[in-house]
Amino acid sequence: MSSTTTSTVHQARGERQLHDGWQFEAVLGPVAANVEGRTIPASVPGSVHTDLLAAGLIVDPYLDDNERLVAWVGACDWRYSTSFEWSENDGAGSEHTDLVFEGIDTVARVELNSQLVAETRNMHRTHRFDVRSMMREGTNELTVTFASPVKYADLASVEQGYRPHVNHHPYNSIRKMACNFGWDWGPDVPTVGLWRPVTLHSWTSARLGPVRPIATVEGSDGHSRGTVEVNVDLVGSAPGAGRLLVTVGEAQASLDLEQGQTTATVEVALDDVERWWPRGHGEQPLYQVDVELELDGTIVDAWQGRIGFRTVRIDHTPDSHGTPFAFIVNDRPVFIKGANWIPDDAFVHRVDRPRYAARIAQAEQANINLLRVWGGGIYEADDFYELCDERGILTWQDFLFACAAYSEDEPMRSEVEAEVRDNVTRLVQHPSLVLWNGNNENIWGYQEWGWEKRLGDKSWGLGYYLQLLPAIVAELDPERPYTPGSPFSPENSDDGADQHHPNDPAHGSTHLWELWNRQDYPHYRDSDPRFVGEFGWQGPPTWSTMTRSISDRPLTPESPGMLVHQKAMDGNVKLIDGLIAHLPLPDDMADWHWAMSLNQATAVQVGIEHFRSLSPVCMGAIVWQLNDCWPVTSWAMVDGDGHPKPLLYSVKHAYADRLITVQPRDGGLVVALVNDSGEAWSGDLVIERLSYDGRPLGTVSTPIDLSARETGTVEVPLELGAPDDPARELLVATLGGRRALWFFAEYRDSALEAEQLRTAVNRTDTGYDVTVTATNLVRDIALLVDKVDANARVDDQLVTLLPGESVTFSVASGSDLDEAALVSRDVLRSSNQLMIVRAAR
Repeated sequence: MSSTTTSTVHQARGERQLHDGWQFEAVLGPVAANVEGRTIPASVPGSVHTDLLAAGLIVDPYLDDNERLVAWVGACDWRYSTSFEWSENDGAGSEHTDLVFEGIDTVARVELNSQLVAETRNMHRTHRFDVRSMMREGTNELTVTFASPVKYADLASVEQGYRPHVNHHPYNSIRKMACNFGWDWGPDVPTVGLWRPVTLHSWTSARLGPVRPIATVEGSDGHSRGTVEVNVDLVGSAPGAGRLLVTVGEAQASLDLEQGQTTATVEVALDDVERWWPRGHGEQPLYQVDVELELDGTIVDAWQGRIGFRTVRIDHTPDSHGTPFAFIVNDRPVFIKGANWIPDDAFVHRVDRPRYAARIAQAEQANINLLRVWGGGIYEADDFYELCDERGILTWQDFLFACAAYSEDEPMRSEVEAEVRDNVTRLVQHPSLVLWNGNNENIWGYQEWGWEKRLGDKSWGLGYYLQLLPAIVAELDPERPYTPGSPFSPENSDDGADQHHPNDPAHGSTHLWELWNRQDYPHYRDSDPRFVGEFGWQGPPTWSTMTRSISDRPLTPESPGMLVHQKAMDGNVKLIDGLIAHLPLPDDMADWHWAMSLNQATAVQVGIEHFRSLSPVCMGAIVWQLNDCWPVTSWAMVDGDGHPKPLLYSVKHAYADRLITVQPRDGGLVVALVNDSGEAWSGDLVIERLSYDGRPLGTVSTPIDLSARETGTVEVPLELGAPDDPARELLVATLGGRRALWFFAEYRDSALEAEQLRTAVNRTDTGYDVTVTATNLVRDIALLVDKVDANARVDDQLVTLLPGESVTFSVASGSDLDEAALVSRDVLRSSNQLMIVRAAR
C-alpha cells in the first residue's frame, strides 16, 4: 500500500519535453492592428489568449466588458512554432521517434521540417505520431497551425447538417470544450493552443502502449481478497525474449511475451487487502501498481499508477416509490452529497494540482462526497482524480456531450470513439470514479426542447448513449457502472414497454430547474425525487471578486459590467423574483449583494434538507455547482477567484452527517432526523415553540434511537406546530448538539428587530477569533471577511443566535487586519439588517 502523491507516470525511456522556445503569430482573420505581423513568445502548455495577455497585447477578458474586446481572437487562425536539436545518437541509438501531444486545441495542422505530420480535430485526445523519417540531424522545425474554432464550428455545422444546441455557437459540431464558446455562467473565449504537454519519445524494439489495471475485490470488509487484472498494449516487435513484470503493493506477477505479441494481461492476486471507501464511510487505502517491460534482461519501459479495491453499482430495482438511483459502494448504500464540477478556469491549462487541491478541500469543507464532472467541460487532468482518490471524493464523469444534438456520422463518430477509448483507458485505475454518464440533458432535450421536429431523420447522439459508449465501457472498464444520461429514467421492463419521461422525478435521476426558472425554492418540497442530478440558485460572487473584476462607477445590479458578468437569460429578473417573496429588495448595492447571497444560500439549503429528509427514498442530491471559471454571478458555491460564497456554508450545514430539519408534511410539521454517520444516534429530541424574545410557549420531549445511516421522523404536536403569532414565534428542535429552526413566517412578514450584538476580536496564531453574542434573536449571522482581506477565510457563516447565545468565528489570515472593520455592519451581516433597512424607509 502506498501513500505516494506522484501522478500516474508512463516512465518512457528517451522521453523529452518540447515546451521551450515556442512562438506564435496570427495568419488569418480579423487580427488586431497591434498583433498583426508580430511574432510573440508562447507558453506550452498554454493558449493563445493567455499568451497574448502575457505579452500585454490584449486586455484581461475576465475584467469589465473586455470579453467583447477580445472576441476577434477566436475568429483568427494562429501558427505556433518552435525548433529543437536532434541527433541520430539521441536516445542511445533508438529506432523509433514519436511526437506526442497530450492536448491539441483543437483544429490543427502539424508539420515537422515542412512535412505534414497530421491534421487533428479533437481537443480531448492524446495524439502520437511516428516522425522518425521526418527528423534531421541538427535543428528541427515544428509548427502547429490552428484554424479559428469559431469559423470551423460554423462551417462544420453546415457540412454536418444543422443540429439544435443551446447558446449561440454550434459547439456541437466540433470536439472541443463546449463551454469555451460561452455558457450561462461562462465567457465566450474560444481558444487555440497546445493545452497539455508535448513530448518527443525515442524508443527501440518495443514499448508499453496503454495500460489498464482493473481491480476487483471479494470477501468481507474484514478479510477481502483483491485481484488486479493489468491489461497492456504492446507496441513494436522485440527480436529477443520479452517479459512483463507487474507489482501491486507487496504482490508480484510476471508474463513471458511471445515475439510479435501486441496485447497481454497479467493478473496479480492479493490475499488480504483493505477496501477503499468514500469519505465519511471509511479510509482510502491506495495500492501502487508498477508495470515494467523487460527485453533481454533490461527494463526498457515502465508505467506506474495507483488503484483502490472497492465495488460499486447503481441500484435501479423498481419499488413502490418508482425506480431508485442509488450508489452502492462495497455493498453499502451511500447517500450522495454532491456538487457539479465545471472547468475551474476558462483557460483550462491554468488549473494545476494546487488549484485542484484547494477546490477539493472546499468541497470537503462543505461535506461533499461526490463531484460530477459535467459534460460541457473536459476530462480533467490526472491530478483531479488522484486527489479525489486520496480524499475519498467520489467522481461521476460525464462523456462530453451537453445540451445539444450531435452527429453520429463520420468523421465525428470516429473522433468520438477515439476520444472515449483514450479517456476510459486513462481513468480506469481511479477508485474514486464510480460512474460513466453518457450525456448532460440531451435525451431530455430531444423530448422537451423541440429537437425532434427540427432534426427530421438526422442522427442526434442517441446511438452514442445507448450503443457506442456503453459498449466501450463494457470492453475497457467492465467493473464500473454506466448510465445513458442525466437526467435519465430507466425502463422497468426489458422490452421497453414501461418507459418513463427522462426527467421523471420518481424514476432514476432528475434535474430540477423549474424552481429557479419559474417557481420558487419552497416548491422543492412539492416533489419526492429519487435522485437529483442538478438543482441550484444564483447569487453574486463575493464582494472582493465582484469589485476586483468590475470597475463600474456607480456599481449597481444593472450597471454595464454587472450585466456582462451575468450570463443567464433574464438572470437578474429571476434573482429579483426569487428574492421578493422572502426579503425586501434593497436599493443599496452592498445590501443587494448580501440579500442575493443569503437568498442563494437559503434556497439551496431548503432543497437539500428536503431531499435528505426523504432518504432512503431519495438517495442523493448534486448541487449546481461547486465552482466558477471566471468572476460571474452564478450558481456556484466558490467564485471565480476561489473565494467561498455564503452558499458553501449553507451546503456544509445541510450536508452534515447528522442533520435535524423541520419539514411541512401532510398538513402539519415533522422533525426529520438524518443520521448519515457510522454510529447510532440516540437521546431525547426536544421540540420547543419559542417567542422571538426567547420565552418558551410549549415543549415536548421524545426519545430517539437511530441506527447508523438511518432517517427517522417525528410529528410535531399540533399545539406546538400552530403558532399564536406566526410573525413572532419559531420552532426549535434539538437533539444533543444538533438543532433545527423553523420560522412560521417569511423574513419579510416577521417581526425581526434591529440586531443587538456584542463582539470581541482576539488575535490567534492563524488569524483572529471573532466572538458574537446576541441580546435578541439574530438570524443568519455571516462574517464577510473578504471585504477586509480578500485572502482571508472564515470557518463558518449563516449562524442564527437566540437571545443570549454566542458564536465564535475563526478567521484565517496572514495579514494584520483592522479589527473594527471585521465587526463593522458592512462585514458582520445578518438578515435582521435587511428587514430593518426596509422598516426604516
